[in-house]
Order: sequence, then structure tokens, then C-alpha cells
Amino acid sequence: MTYIENIYICLASPILLAVLCLHKEERRSLAFLLAGMTACLFSAYISSFLAGVAGIDQTEAAWEIAPVVEEIMKLLPLVLFVMVFEPEKKEAITGTLFIAVGFTTFENVCFLTSYGSAELLRVLIRGFGTGALHVVCGMIVSVGLYYLWDQAWLRVVGAFTLLCFVITLHAIFNILVNQTGAVFWIGSAIPISIIIAYLAFPRKRMNLS
Repeated sequence: MTYIENIYICLASPILLAVLCLHKEERRSLAFLLAGMTACLFSAYISSFLAGVAGIDQTEAAWEIAPVVEEIMKLLPLVLFVMVFEPEKKEAITGTLFIAVGFTTFENVCFLTSYGSAELLRVLIRGFGTGALHVVCGMIVSVGLYYLWDQAWLRVVGAFTLLCFVITLHAIFNILVNQTGAVFWIGSAIPISIIIAYLAFPRKRMNLS
């Protein structure tokens, strides 16, 4: 049996110590990373509880519950940060990506601890499929907030709209990767394909200065 709390303590303790020792900018980045890992831990608790209440199995919960819970939990640290510190655009957008990376890092470690890491193909699919999905969702929220940041009411409406979009994308991905054959491979390739397309095509750079 895997105790995710023990995994969390092992991963989070050195990051927490580093947060206490570093300067402001580096400290903030690691704090967002830690916030993402914490969001993942609580997402597991909440998803398991809701699945038990609804009386559904793990597969169905991955389609109906996990996308909603996980995307909301990833957004909450950012909302709290904005409400308390009223940060600049750059800080908020960077924080979104670090939260996503922390979330998927902890999730991947828990997955490999539970199911093993002997199969290289499984590891690659996990890292560049499910892992990349959380980064993609973070990128979508970041880019959206960049264009909507200047007006407070747009931030609120836009954040809700972006949240609904990434929940839908997350749910579609989970449905596809729970299938077999070509559908599974197509679903697994979607996140990394989005990242490659984002990096490959010319685009206007976000000016965060």
C-alpha cells in the first residue's frame, strides 16, 4: 500500500527548507511548486471522498470527478496569492506554471510508486502524456490571464472561463487514455503535441516586464 502522505513529506520537506533559505524571487517560485504538490495531495483526498459518496469506481471517477477537482485545486493557490499579495502580471503567470509542474511531479511520483517504473514505455507515457497535460492546462491559464489581466472583472470572468475549458480538456484526455488501441495513443499524444505546436509556430512573445 502506498501512503501518499509519506511521499509528500519526503518531497516537500527539502523544498520547504529551501523556501526558508532563498531570496524573494527564488523563494516564490519554490513556494508555488510546493503549493502545486499540496494541491495534488488534497485533490487525491477530495476525489476519493467524492467517488465514495457517489458510489463510482476509479475509472468513472477519473472521467467525472478528477478533472473538476484537480483543476479547481490547481487554481486555488493562485487565487489566494492574487487576493493576498496583489501581484504583478509576471508573478501570477509564472506562478500558474510552477503550480502545474508541482502538481504533476507529485502525481507522477505517486503513480510510479504504486504501479512501478520498470516499463520504460509506461514511464514515457506518464511523463509526456499525463504529466504534459497538467503543464498544458497551466499554459492555457497563463496565456489567458496574460491577455485578461489588465482589468479586474476580466480576470474573474476569464479565470472562470479558462477553468471550464481546462476541465473539459482534462476530462476528454482522461476518457481517451482509458481506452485501448489507437484511441489510447491519440489521447496520450495530445498534450505533448500541443506543447510542440506552441514551441514550433511563430508567435508574439508575452511581454511580462
